[in-house]
Amino acid sequence: MLRLVGTGMPNGEIAARLLVSEATVKTHLNRLTPKLGISSRAQAVVVAYETGLVRPGR
Repeated sequence: MLRLVGTGMPNGEIAARLLVSEATVKTHLNRLTPKLGISSRAQAVVVAYETGLVRPGR
């Protein structure tokens, strides 16, 4: 989920890719952000890059 968010993919596309509902994607993201100590989707993208889940140009 974090990798897909890190690529800039919107919730609807993430849901389609993972074969879940968009509401499920939102729930997972809402539960993920406090665990990572972040408060926004933009910060999630930064975490995805910093942890190596996403690399520039991919």
